[in-house]
Amino acid sequence: MEESEKVALLAVAMNLALFGIKYGAALATGSIALKAEAFHSLADLVASLTVFAGLKLSKRKTKAFPYGLYKIENLISVCIALIIFYAGYEVVMEVMTTTPTELKNSGIAISVLLIAMLITFCFSKYEKKISRKINSPVLLADAAHIRTDVLSNAIVLVAVVSGLFGFQFDKIAALIVVVFIAKTGIEILIGGARVLLDASVDYETLSKVEKIILETPQVVELKTLTGRNSGRYKFIEADIVLKTHDLDRAHSIADSIERNVKNEIKHIEQVLIHYEPQQNETMIYALPLSGDRESISPHFGEAPYFMLVTFNAGTKAADKVEILKNPYTNIEKSKGILAAELLVKNRVDFVLVKTNFDSKGPHYVFSNADIEVIITDEELPELAFEKLGLTVNLYLSEKE
Repeated sequence: MEESEKVALLAVAMNLALFGIKYGAALATGSIALKAEAFHSLADLVASLTVFAGLKLSKRKTKAFPYGLYKIENLISVCIALIIFYAGYEVVMEVMTTTPTELKNSGIAISVLLIAMLITFCFSKYEKKISRKINSPVLLADAAHIRTDVLSNAIVLVAVVSGLFGFQFDKIAALIVVVFIAKTGIEILIGGARVLLDASVDYETLSKVEKIILETPQVVELKTLTGRNSGRYKFIEADIVLKTHDLDRAHSIADSIERNVKNEIKHIEQVLIHYEPQQNETMIYALPLSGDRESISPHFGEAPYFMLVTFNAGTKAADKVEILKNPYTNIEKSKGILAAELLVKNRVDFVLVKTNFDSKGPHYVFSNADIEVIITDEELPELAFEKLGLTVNLYLSEKE
């Protein structure tokens, strides 16, 4: 049995016990208000049974409901909101219509109400803590409902105690409590209705998903990102552009994004990724340069500069040449990996180097980002590009 179901069963047991002691105290004291409060607890018992049934049903998937019945939790939250509204009405009616009568055994009534207030307050705190831990809207709604019971118990207690001293504060206290009850009910009703109407998930969750997707090296563009709640679970959908035309590779990248999102964010039920290959309007080549900025460096990670050469699609002549300074030349470790990641961030498509990486760090960075590595034995960039059938005018170069 899941933790949420255990909490719901505890709520059933608590409300059954409260009904028993309140009704017994009402018979012993002759208090109409306490008797009404006992039936209020009986209504709460029905609500708790409904919560438990909803938690059981919400996990089921059928042919008619292949995405599960998670929204039953939110539907029940709306029902609980309506019960809270009725509780507010009930509080007003039971206090406003109760006529002062001499009570028997007032000490019993006061003791029972104090015990009931303590039990409901502690349980509502516990249920709220668990509901936030497991992200259950129905338990959160039930915790809010139980907190209103503390107030209704307090009103009856005020009625009993003030009656002993000849003072009546029923109407004022009732109006104050009803305001709090109505506020709680409205918040729960709006929250449940938002999910039932497929309102978007919260901004924080979407921001986390966006960060995970854009940090994936093969993702060129995030076109759209949407999400919706269903019960305690979230469904995410994204349209992305990938730097690959290989369908198997694209599927593997989408699976990797889904795993990362589910690992980083709780209660993600499904991540649906729509992907399409990048339609390259430009191709960017990169190569390491020596200190003179004219010859190709034999050392990739230690190269002081990188030349980035941009070609428009379908053309053989370079459109743009940039010189990028390598900020990692003076660090002791992983300079090759960091330099490779720098080129990935600059959306490079090809890297020309004089020696193979031989399965070293940069090899895995470029392989993961679908960047092709080309080996050249030429000393000068223009000759290396000439062998590839491309033309580079170094006068186009820009310093960075």
